[in-house]
Amino acid sequence: MYKYEKKLAYPVNLTKKDLRMAKLVITQLGGYAGELGAALRYFSQKFTMPDEYGKAVLNDIACEEMGHVEMIATIVHQLTKDATLEELKAAGLDSYYADHKKGIYPVDANGVPFTVTYFASTGHVLADISEDMAAEMKAKAVYENLIDLATDPDLINVLLFLRQREVVHFNRFKELYNHYKDILD
Repeated sequence: MYKYEKKLAYPVNLTKKDLRMAKLVITQLGGYAGELGAALRYFSQKFTMPDEYGKAVLNDIACEEMGHVEMIATIVHQLTKDATLEELKAAGLDSYYADHKKGIYPVDANGVPFTVTYFASTGHVLADISEDMAAEMKAKAVYENLIDLATDPDLINVLLFLRQREVVHFNRFKELYNHYKDILD
């Protein structure tokens, strides 16, 4: 069912170490509006879609979100790769280092670990798709906040790409919502 292409959806080639941004960007991996939660949400919800069309839309977006998980992990890795222990401590990443060293672990910007309570799968088609649209808007808002905080044009370009994909996903979910609203109402 899956085919892994050994390239990112958008190139991530960050050469400037930025521990402050790494600490912030990781929220899009393990935070309430992050890519991991989105992927798991859509994979879970697809099973209660009433037809193959809905299942396909959720599955397609879930797969793309997993690609975004890989992009965020790559960003965090590249921003921290050459950091010394002293630099990590100075950036407030010593508690993260204590548990994960420089490994990638899904947490939010405050270090709170990812939890599946960030999303729901209610089995109610319109409720789930409404949540999906809201999730995409929240992720878009977080990307916009990160773009405001970033200074590296290479990082900003990647964040802009990810932000735009949230808009595309929102629109696909809106179309799916309208499709089912007409059928189910």
